[in-house]
Amino acid sequence: MMTSEFNELLPESLGDRAQVWIIGTREQVNHIISEMYVRQMITDRSQFSPLVPVPFAPGKFMSVLLR
Repeated sequence: MMTSEFNELLPESLGDRAQVWIIGTREQVNHIISEMYVRQMITDRSQFSPLVPVPFAPGKFMSVLLR
């Protein structure tokens, strides 16, 4: 369940758009984003929301890809 704080950090309204959530340590999330870019699954790392602390998992971070 997303909090309203996280909703405000997303660059666009979610609407009916598909989402890919990456949750893990800061290093894990950055690595997966980089891997998706290298494998050309995404065209630009900026397609992901900024890295933010996960409100429901202390010590974890997350980023969301909006498609």
